[in-house]
Amino acid sequence: MRENNLQGKRRRKKHRRSENSILAGSIILCIITLASVTVCLVTVFQNRAAQLQKVEVMRELETARQEIEQSYSQDEVDQMIQETVNQTKEQTSQEVSSEFLGKMREMMEAGDGATEMLRYFFTEEIVVADAGRYYFFPIQENLKKHTYDPQGFQLDGDQILHYYENGERVSHKGIDVSKYQDSINWKKVADDEVEYAFIRLGIRGYTEGEILVDDTFQENIEGALDNDIDVGVYFFTQATSEAEAEEEAAFVIDSIERYDVTYPVVLDIEAVTNTNARASDLTKEERTKYCITFCEKIKEAGYTPMIYGNLKTFMLMLDLEQLEEYDKWLAYYDEEMYFPYAFKIWQYTNRGNVSGIAGDVDLNISFEDLRN
Repeated sequence: MRENNLQGKRRRKKHRRSENSILAGSIILCIITLASVTVCLVTVFQNRAAQLQKVEVMRELETARQEIEQSYSQDEVDQMIQETVNQTKEQTSQEVSSEFLGKMREMMEAGDGATEMLRYFFTEEIVVADAGRYYFFPIQENLKKHTYDPQGFQLDGDQILHYYENGERVSHKGIDVSKYQDSINWKKVADDEVEYAFIRLGIRGYTEGEILVDDTFQENIEGALDNDIDVGVYFFTQATSEAEAEEEAAFVIDSIERYDVTYPVVLDIEAVTNTNARASDLTKEERTKYCITFCEKIKEAGYTPMIYGNLKTFMLMLDLEQLEEYDKWLAYYDEEMYFPYAFKIWQYTNRGNVSGIAGDVDLNISFEDLRN
């Protein structure tokens, strides 16, 4: 009997060691995973610990965190993560460690990527991922914010997004099209309750810089207008000087003069990944200046200027403080809006379905009647 008891104790002790080993392995694996995810998670230890008044770490990084923009290379990530793990290994209480690691594990198991995790922890900053780096922008109190209630957005059975206030739908359904939608049956588009359409007027080539008209511009703008769909137009810029920005504006104004364009005239600003793109080396200040030049010319002609872009456009490429007076059209493909600043139109998917259009089309939701 005694021998059996001893054997049982050995088995239980061995079992506990096994459990501890598994637990330790899980924690180590989690820490290693965090190290490979992103540098932002380094400061999570500091932020979460400070909130709970348990620990305070990484004092030397605080000054750097005050900058408007901050980014790190993967080598820096690895080094800083390791330093933080070493510093917090003994300092961090089990309560804080368990809460933090538990949330990280929950998000990992849910399939959340690095960007989603960073945005969860850094609620006072806008996190933008680009070309393998992460940028952090403290939310600026001096910039206008949108006031849309997240609970007001609803997707219907056809995956069309609507917005409601006090139980009443106040949003407007729109699309934007170009030659990539081929020939469009605008009668069917109108029957599908599309209220407005942005037609691509043209582009400036990103290598040679030649201004080109979209192959389907005339067909699309006339088809939309003939079916009582309000129209706006957009132009993809690659201007590298104020003179070129003025040239683009003049081209747009001349091209739409004969049409009843009641919706905004939009400058499409997006990064081009091609290494030969002529506008890739522009500074934020230069690109902002050319954007203002274009918008002012459009306004002088009696149209409403608007700027189209994504998070990278508005956070990395442009200075929003100088563009407060111009309406924004945001491309952001997610179920919940992340951008805090004011915007008038949300392009919420590039894989929409609309009657009369074969294949995918961009879908947009606006929150007021934007007719000029």
